[in-house]
Amino acid sequence: MAKIESSFKNMTIVLSLITGIAAIALGFVYKLTLDPIAQVKVKELQSSINLVVPGADKGTINEFAVMPDDGNDSLYFYEIMINNQRQATAVLSYTDRGFSGRFTIMVGFDLEGNIIDNNILEHKETPGLGDKASKSKSNWNEQFKGLNLSETNLDVDQNVDAITAATITSRAYCDALERAHRAYVKHYSNEQNSANDAEQNIEEE
Repeated sequence: MAKIESSFKNMTIVLSLITGIAAIALGFVYKLTLDPIAQVKVKELQSSINLVVPGADKGTINEFAVMPDDGNDSLYFYEIMINNQRQATAVLSYTDRGFSGRFTIMVGFDLEGNIIDNNILEHKETPGLGDKASKSKSNWNEQFKGLNLSETNLDVDQNVDAITAATITSRAYCDALERAHRAYVKHYSNEQNSANDAEQNIEEE
């Protein structure tokens, strides 16, 4: 087999071939793993919803986005519907006040706006500290269960026990909870007002 002449042109051709083959291989692997990764994410989301609204898996999920009055990104609402009736709503919320920036939480609300349960989903907080906001690591977020934030202001210095050595993370978590609740109240208040207006128009006709 003749040896390929070592020249700039030949090296360019060889490198281009290697790069092209590598790109095709990566594209194939990406396509091959795309569906399994998507399925894992769906299962993780369903698990998160079921954690904050126990029994959510027995109903159907109505998903939609809601833009909060504060913050630059939408929150995601997951209505749990059974027999076409809303039983509860899980809200995917976030805060940008974490020690290391943004993290996300999931919180479930009953029809009266009381917190059913809550949990941190993703964070970049200090390892071993931010993890304590996770139900799998501690019971810290149990203190929020049953609260209605229309009646209670979350204050780490007053009525919220902070995570030890993680006051900033604790306050940020409260911020995410309050953002979820404000959006929840506004959305369903507007929905109720629209329903009342429609009913009044029918009566007038």
